[in-house]
Amino acid sequence: MLRETGRENSPPPLGPDDVTLLKMVQRGDDSAMGSLYDRYGKIVYSVALRVLRDPASAEDVLQEIFLQIWRNPDSFIATRGTLGGWLAVVSRNRSIDALRRKKPSEQVDDMQLPSGYDLGEEAVRNGMMDKARVIIGKLPTEQRKTLEMAFFDGLTHSEIAEMTGDPLGTVKTRIRSALLTLRKGLQA
Repeated sequence: MLRETGRENSPPPLGPDDVTLLKMVQRGDDSAMGSLYDRYGKIVYSVALRVLRDPASAEDVLQEIFLQIWRNPDSFIATRGTLGGWLAVVSRNRSIDALRRKKPSEQVDDMQLPSGYDLGEEAVRNGMMDKARVIIGKLPTEQRKTLEMAFFDGLTHSEIAEMTGDPLGTVKTRIRSALLTLRKGLQA
């Protein structure tokens, strides 16, 4: 069957109509409230979920709206439209209000971003490296070359002695003296 508007007739709701249910709710009838919830809960929830995109927040809106109906069933005026349409609009408006009230959980200025590096430690290390370069640059030429061969080229003391033609004891003394100078300079 088609109505004049061209829409198919929907089956009449089972039980009392919406206005009667609201009057029963006004008298404190729990079963009438349950019937309204069963009839319109899905509509309210789906509208809220579509706007909020968060099931928990949509459930909060659903609860607020039906709590409002329980406390003040006169808030719906039957001459202005259907209860289902009114609930959908109220759900949409409450959901938009919830979005507007929602503030970021953290201020952007206070947000800490995870990093694999400790920037404070990195700055201290870079400062120490710069200081070490200056100290190494001031070492006597023989000590600096021997130290560079040992630590930067990865040569053993014996290999340095072979390459430079210096005695092994001299190579060890130069490296030890350079390291002591470096330590004193870094501690200063």
